[in-house]
Amino acid sequence: MTSAVVVAIVAVLIGLVAGAAVGFFSRRILSRKRFAAAQADASRILEEAAEQKRSIVIEAKEAALSIRAASEGELRESRSEIKRMERRLSNREEKLDRRSSNLDRRERQVAGHESANRQRETELEDFKRKEIELLENLSSLSAEEAEARVLQRAEEDMQHEIQIRYRDHEDRAKEEAEDRARNVVAQAVQRLASEVVSEITVTTVPLPSDDMKGRLIGREGRNIRAIERATGVDLIIGDTPEAVTLSCFDPVRREIARAALTRLVSDGRIHPARIEETVARSEKEIWDTIWKSGEAAVFETGVRGLHPEVVRLLGRLKYRFSYGENVLLHSIEVGNLAAMMAAEIGANVKIAKMGGLLHDIGKALSHEVEGPHAEIGAAAAAKYNVSKAVCACIGEHHDDNPSSVEGFIVAAADAISAARPGARRDTVEHYVKRLEALEEVARSFDGVEKCYAIQAGREVRVMVRPEKIDDLMATRMARDIAKKVEETLVYPGQIKVTVIRESRKVEYAR
Repeated sequence: MTSAVVVAIVAVLIGLVAGAAVGFFSRRILSRKRFAAAQADASRILEEAAEQKRSIVIEAKEAALSIRAASEGELRESRSEIKRMERRLSNREEKLDRRSSNLDRRERQVAGHESANRQRETELEDFKRKEIELLENLSSLSAEEAEARVLQRAEEDMQHEIQIRYRDHEDRAKEEAEDRARNVVAQAVQRLASEVVSEITVTTVPLPSDDMKGRLIGREGRNIRAIERATGVDLIIGDTPEAVTLSCFDPVRREIARAALTRLVSDGRIHPARIEETVARSEKEIWDTIWKSGEAAVFETGVRGLHPEVVRLLGRLKYRFSYGENVLLHSIEVGNLAAMMAAEIGANVKIAKMGGLLHDIGKALSHEVEGPHAEIGAAAAAKYNVSKAVCACIGEHHDDNPSSVEGFIVAAADAISAARPGARRDTVEHYVKRLEALEEVARSFDGVEKCYAIQAGREVRVMVRPEKIDDLMATRMARDIAKKVEETLVYPGQIKVTVIRESRKVEYAR
């Protein structure tokens, strides 16, 4: 069994060796065939490359020949173009030479003309100098003096012409402005029909008899002390029959004292406990009245969105008077006038109306806070969230140049309401002093002969010397007097300045 295996193994090995030999020789024969085929392909490829090389060389030679021919043609064209340009340049040089010669000839001519002109100028200067000397000898004036006189005369003529034109423009502007303002104010005043005569402050309380004075004073003055302590008002019991006087800067407290005192006198029971009870009741009634008055004013003018404290301050103006004019009624009137005027000229009606209604609200606090009532009112309005535009109208209604159109409207409405006849009262002493001051301002100008304040101080008529003041100077004097009145005097409304220049010639027949 072992020998058979060996034989099989040997047979297998012999088969393997024989197979390897056969495979080796087969691969060798195959590789030789492949090498021969590759050599044939390489030869064929080399022949094809040599053929392509020859064709490419031929094409390159043909292209080089064509390029050479084209470049030779372009070179010939360039040479011909250069020749043409040379001919043009030579022609231009000839022209330039001719022009240069012409310019030289003209320069020589100009030089000759200039020398002739200089000679003529010299002759003219000599002639002018001789003429000036002759004129100076004839007029006995030097050239500087004559020039000064001519300039002065020209300046006077120009000033005269300027004054004439200024007067014409001023008259035309005044006419247009007056017509427009007259229409606006007339429509506003016509639409607002209010009472002319206003109520006045009540400072006295009537008594049924003089015996009531003793009862008001009380035993050892206890009743009068109780009244003054409860109301904060000074009670003056003098020699005036059947009347007592109340004195206090606060109009509301004075009104509370008046109402309480009237109730005590009517009741007849006057003692400290009764006084305190009556004063408390009167105070409540007065403050209710103040609130209702403020609401009524707001409702009448149609203003909305005011803080309750502003309404209450507005109601306090019911008991405040200025030159005999009730400030609350005046404020309502100014608010309505401002709204109408704003509507006429296209301004903000709401701001103008609210600014006019609240413009004097500072007078409700002027006895409590130091300062002008316009500034006090503007600060109080700003404190209660009133708009800045309205606060500006309140604070600027007495300024010469408000910052807004609505401010001008409020100031104008305030002046219209205060200046209408019967709106305000004035003392005789103050009235006389105001007229004298007005006449004194007009009399301070040079050339004034006489002056008179007429129409309750709303017009001043100035008579000038005609030999010293001409028509144009009279126009300028009227404007200067009005400006000085604005700067130096305090007055309600406006003042008309009329300058009269009159020439009279008198002859006698004998």
